[in-house]
Amino acid sequence: MNPTVKHLLGVTAAAAIGVPALLVTGAAPAVAAQGAHCDRAQQDMWSNGPSRNLTAHRCSVPSHKKRWYTVEIDTLVQTHYKGDTLDGGVDRTRTLRNRIVRCLGYTSDTDEGTINWFGCPPL
Repeated sequence: MNPTVKHLLGVTAAAAIGVPALLVTGAAPAVAAQGAHCDRAQQDMWSNGPSRNLTAHRCSVPSHKKRWYTVEIDTLVQTHYKGDTLDGGVDRTRTLRNRIVRCLGYTSDTDEGTINWFGCPPL
């Protein structure tokens, strides 16, 4: 086979494989930008650090089923406890505005209209 023909076949094959790959990687940021939004959320803060869970209200959740979700929260209330159990009592609360967190997933309670986000690393 002529070297020029081999070269053209190689370029055509690379283009055929590369174009869909570029389209997929270009679409990933667009999907990530479609994050969730919640008006209000609560997070427990223990003596050894924050809980990895959030309880949120009035949320819009994207329809994609990705591993990580970007959640925009208008008002995040952090309840700081005196110890590592609820028995220790509340030390203080702190209200944060316009926070963005990443969470691994969620479960929803349609009766109460709440969403329980889990696997959320500390802010």
